[in-house]
Amino acid sequence: MTSESPRPDTETGSERRPETGSEPHPGTEAGNGAPPLPGPGPGPGPGDSPFRHQDTDRDAAPQFVLPLVVRIEKAAPPARTDALEAAARAVLTILGDERSTGDGPWAETMRDWQDARIRKVVRRARGAEWRKASALPGITVTGGTAEVRVFPPVPLDGWPKELAKLQVSGTDLDDPEPPTAPDPSGTVLWLSPELDMSAGKAMAQAGHGAQLAWWELSDADRAAWAAAGFPLTVRTAEPDQWARLTTAGLPVVRDAGFTEIAPGSCTVVADHPALRHPAR
Repeated sequence: MTSESPRPDTETGSERRPETGSEPHPGTEAGNGAPPLPGPGPGPGPGDSPFRHQDTDRDAAPQFVLPLVVRIEKAAPPARTDALEAAARAVLTILGDERSTGDGPWAETMRDWQDARIRKVVRRARGAEWRKASALPGITVTGGTAEVRVFPPVPLDGWPKELAKLQVSGTDLDDPEPPTAPDPSGTVLWLSPELDMSAGKAMAQAGHGAQLAWWELSDADRAAWAAAGFPLTVRTAEPDQWARLTTAGLPVVRDAGFTEIAPGSCTVVADHPALRHPAR
C-alpha cells in the first residue's frame, strides 16, 4: 500500500498512486514545539515538521516517497499486528539513524522527503524478490513473525527496479490470536475502531503515527526511545476510548481519502508517555 502525508498532513494511496492522508489533531501538529533535528535548514514553525522550509510550498517541492517492503512468504506470512509494529519501528529507525542526519549519506534525501508530502509506500516481497530488495541500502527491522525493510526516500518516478516491480495491492494479513493488552505505561499507536483498513494501509498509517510522535518529542526523549529500540505496540482502541484519545492533545493521523476510507477520517493516535504530560 502507498501512504503519503503532507506536512503536517499524512496521506496514503493505493496501487501506484498516493494512498492515505493524515493530519495531526489541531494543536498537536507534527513538529510543533519540537527542537530542530540535526542538519541544515531553519527550525520548525508552529504546526510544521522540523525540516520545513517556510519559503517552499510543499506541493512545489520535489516529491519523494519512503519505501517499505514487508516480507510475506506464501507458507509463513507474518501476523498482522507484528507487521504493523515492525513498520512503525522501521520508520522510527531510519529517522533516528546517523546516516539520515547531519552529513550522513541519506540526510539530504531525508530532508527533501520531509520538506514535501510525507509519502510512504508499503510493498510486499518473498523469496528471490526479498533477497534482491535486501541487497539495496536500507534497514531491516524484525519483530515477532514480521520482517520489514525500509529504504531511503526515492523520487516518485525514480524507484530502483528491484522495488518498482513489487506488488502494492492485496497486502492483507491476519492475527492468529487476538493481541494482548498493551502496557499502559508504554508507547501505543491506537488504531481507529471505526475503520476497516487493509494491512498495507494500516502499516503506512502506523508509520505516520510513529513519525508524528517522533516530531513532537524532545531530543532527550528521542534519544531514550532510540536507545531502548523504539518499543511500541499497535492496538485497536475501544470506541469510548477512541473518543477520549482523539481529544487528548496527542498527535492524530487523519486520512486524505485517496483510497479505502473517507477524507478526514482519524486513523491513528500516537500515545507516547512523554507526550501525555509534556514538560513545557
